[in-house]
Amino acid sequence: MEKWFIKNKGNDYKKIAKDFKISEFLSKLLVNRDITDYRLIDSFIYPDLSKLHSPDFMKDLLKGASIIKEDIINKRKIRIVGDYDVDGVISIYLLYRGIKKCGGNVDYVVPNRIDDGYGINIEIIKEAKIDNIDTIITCDNGIAAIEQIEFAKKLGLTVIVTDHHDIPFILDEKGEKKYLYTDADAVINPKQEDCKYPFKGLCGAAVVFKLIQKLYSIFNLPQEEIYYFLEYLAIATVCDVVDLVDENRIIVKKGLELLNKTKNIGLKALIKETGIEGKEIGVYHLGFIIGPNINASGRLDSALKAIELLLSDDLDSADTLAKELRELNDERKEMTKEGVEKIVKIIETSELKDDKVFVIYEPEIHESIAGIIAGRIKERYNKPTIVLTRGKDGVKGSGRSIEGYNMFEELSQCKDLLSRFGGHPMAAGLSLEEDNIIKLRKSLNKNTILTDEDLIPKVYIDMQIPLEYISFKLINEIKLLEPFGKGNTKPIFGEKNLKINRAFILGANRNVLKLILENESRKTLEGIFFGDIEAFENTIENIYGKNELNKVYSGIDNNIKIDILYYPSINEYNGNTNLQIIIQNYRVSRNVAY
Repeated sequence: MEKWFIKNKGNDYKKIAKDFKISEFLSKLLVNRDITDYRLIDSFIYPDLSKLHSPDFMKDLLKGASIIKEDIINKRKIRIVGDYDVDGVISIYLLYRGIKKCGGNVDYVVPNRIDDGYGINIEIIKEAKIDNIDTIITCDNGIAAIEQIEFAKKLGLTVIVTDHHDIPFILDEKGEKKYLYTDADAVINPKQEDCKYPFKGLCGAAVVFKLIQKLYSIFNLPQEEIYYFLEYLAIATVCDVVDLVDENRIIVKKGLELLNKTKNIGLKALIKETGIEGKEIGVYHLGFIIGPNINASGRLDSALKAIELLLSDDLDSADTLAKELRELNDERKEMTKEGVEKIVKIIETSELKDDKVFVIYEPEIHESIAGIIAGRIKERYNKPTIVLTRGKDGVKGSGRSIEGYNMFEELSQCKDLLSRFGGHPMAAGLSLEEDNIIKLRKSLNKNTILTDEDLIPKVYIDMQIPLEYISFKLINEIKLLEPFGKGNTKPIFGEKNLKINRAFILGANRNVLKLILENESRKTLEGIFFGDIEAFENTIENIYGKNELNKVYSGIDNNIKIDILYYPSINEYNGNTNLQIIIQNYRVSRNVAY
């Protein structure tokens, strides 16, 4: 059972509305998202490329660009070392294209997820030395590769780190953080303590974008050409689940405009192969269709295929690669479904279900989907979840967290049990010896400050809006907040004590519930529910009885009243346009405040 709360932020939304000449409704939605800084509000309401921050603010960026400039001028060999996820693939693509455009001699490698693990490693460094590489540039990795970069420096290689992950640290005897840094020639990461860059929430590809922007300036290339990269950067930004505020909002909004008329042969092939050709591509398509298909190559095969797709200039090869990625993603989805079922069975048939932090070992799960499965389990139980499996060189796993639980910091306190780890507050990757699995589980649960209350899912409602306030104008105002995503979630509204005049089950698979709802002011509106219809019926029947449920389906006056969470929308069908609401969740009305 989830708890509902109405957001009640303390800022003066009326003053913001007046200062920016927007409605109080829109102003309150911004305040609810903690967008109260006037610079942020301005870039949010009026997203424009001119409001992107200058790359000059980023620590070591000029130093890194200067090293690359000298390499290009002196014809030295540059090698990009990326990551195998969407952010890593896009980072490699952007950096490769950018350096090539400036005249550089550059190539790239991607660690194999199974054989090499995450990030730059000793073998990659040795190969670079054998291949007479002068400079290695990491992207979307490297900030935690302290020993590896030290080895590269001993071999005489130049190393530039571009990354966006949290800076690794250890706790000293006083329990205070001591941050660890590599001795790379340049470390470009806005999360460094002494980095003056005004926005810390960029994905890895966006950090690379800033570096290319500087290179274009150094080589006197037209600055407007850098913005062609935004369609790719939008994919990485959405798929890396960073907050869609500040620069990220501008990147995604402008990137989607470009992506909907993309000329990239590989992307067009993938869009066609995944069945979204001709549709208006939005954040959903990036996060749940395009992104997962790009990701699938790095999970089950090689991320090189996804890079080749983006670089492809041949229609036939692009079609072939797009088909391979789609097939890999279909395989990944089936493996994920089976893996989730296994983990749920383990939880439900063991003492694990009583833990506040799940640490679950299932050796047969493919290590490439451990993170996806951890995410699904986290969503199901609303508990921080780490899924471990048997890797090539020991136990590997991925974790996904809930709000209020910093997984990266919690794992940092168990560093002595881990062979390797890294990540963010909400996600982490790790490896350890099998003997340490139980110790890790006990340590995380013993030291957690999570309470039972913390584990109850909480839904924060933007405001209670009666049905009569829903209008086309209101919906158009909400659209000004798009694109929605992390840090700018789709608004949720609430309404209480609604009578159900009638219910219909629709759809070819009878999986859509339509309710004709009426509030206390006698306003009626259609509500559409895509959730579990059987659970809805059981809830109504348990409270009101079978007879009242039958009345609802027959359109007969009944005693049922519900509270709902909803999102207003426009229904267009057979040339008719009307208002409706999409019901997110419901509860039997108790005539109490939220």
